[in-house]
Amino acid sequence: MLRVAIIGCGKVADQHVNAIRRITDCRIVALCDRELLMARQLGDRFQISSCFSEVDEMLKVAKPDAVHITTPPQSHFSLASQCLRAGSHVYLEKPFAITAEDAQALIDFADKCGLKMTVGHNYQFTLEMLEMRRLARKGFLGGKPVHLESYWSYDLGDTSYVGPVLGNPAHWVRQLPGQLFHNIISHGIAKLAEFLDDELTEVVAKAHQSQELGGLGAQEVLDELRVLIRDKSGTTAFFCFSTQIKGRNQLHIYGPAGTLSADIITGSLIRNQTRSFKSYLTYFVPPLNNALEHLRNLRLNVADFIRRRLYQDFGMKELIERFYNSIRLGGPPPIPYREIILTAQIMDEIFTQIYGDRASKPLTPMRPEPAVATGE
Repeated sequence: MLRVAIIGCGKVADQHVNAIRRITDCRIVALCDRELLMARQLGDRFQISSCFSEVDEMLKVAKPDAVHITTPPQSHFSLASQCLRAGSHVYLEKPFAITAEDAQALIDFADKCGLKMTVGHNYQFTLEMLEMRRLARKGFLGGKPVHLESYWSYDLGDTSYVGPVLGNPAHWVRQLPGQLFHNIISHGIAKLAEFLDDELTEVVAKAHQSQELGGLGAQEVLDELRVLIRDKSGTTAFFCFSTQIKGRNQLHIYGPAGTLSADIITGSLIRNQTRSFKSYLTYFVPPLNNALEHLRNLRLNVADFIRRRLYQDFGMKELIERFYNSIRLGGPPPIPYREIILTAQIMDEIFTQIYGDRASKPLTPMRPEPAVATGE
C-alpha cells in the first residue's frame, strides 16, 4: 500500500484527492497546510483525519512514500527538497519550478536520493493525447514532426482566480517572473517540448494586454502571448496563449506524411494522412474523411463514457497512477526529466524576452544542494 500525503490544501488539492481515490493500492495518510483550517476542511470533505500545519512534523509522523505538492510555485523548490530529504517521492504541481536552474537542481537531487519526481502536466495524459502519442510513435506522421502548434486559452470570466490577481499587486502570481503566464502556460509548452530536440536554435516571444483585461485594471499584467520556436533539427513550433480565444486547448502535429490534431476540450483526435486525389475527388473525399473522423470520435467518447473512462480528471488520474507505478516497479517516471527541463528553459527564455531583467533573476536563491524548509 503506497502511503501518500498532500501539502497545500487549496482548490486543486480536491482534484488530487479525487484522482488518487480512483487508484488501487494507495492511501492518503496526511494533509498539510500552513493554515491548519484549510487542511482540516479538506480532511472533513474526504474523511482524512491526519492534518498538519508543519511539513517537518507531517513527514516524521505520517512517513509518506509519495508527497503531492500543490502550493504556489515559489515554495516548490524548498518543499520538494524537504520531502526528498525525508525519503519521499515528489509530485509537483505545475510549474515544476521557478527557473530551469531550479528544475535541474531538484532533479539532480532526486537522482542523488534515489527518488522520483514528476510534474502536474496532466493534460498530456488525456485519452486523445495518449492516442496521439501512440500514433506518432507508430510512424503515422511519416517521420519527425515538421511543425507543431499548441494553443492554450484561459477564460477571464473565472473571477475567483483573476479578481484577486488583478486587485493585489502583492499576489503571489504577480510576483512570479512570468506573472499570469508563469502559472498557466507550462501545460501548452510541455506539449511542444515532448516533440522538440533538447537544443533550440530560436525562441521569439511577443506579448500584449487584451482590451478586456485592460478594462479590469492592472496595466502591467499581460494576457496575450505568441511564441515561435525552432530546434536544431529544423522542427518549428508555434505557441499561442490567449484569454480572448475561447475554448481552444489544442495540439497540432504536422509530419511529412500525416497530421494529428488533439482537442483537449472535446476529447477528440483528428487524423489526416497526406495524399492527393484526382480531379474533383479533391473536393469530396477529404471532407468526407473529416466527417468520418468526427463520427469516430463521437463513437469513442460515447463508449468511454459508458465504460466510465470519460471524466474530467482522467488525465490527472492516469498521470498519478503511472507515477505510482514507476515508484512501485522501478521504471522511469511518466514524464521524462528532459521534457521537464526543456519546458522550464523555454519558459525562462519567454519571460526574459517579455519582462527583461525582472524575469532573468531566479526568485529562489540557488544552492549547491537543496536546503531544508521549515514550512509550506
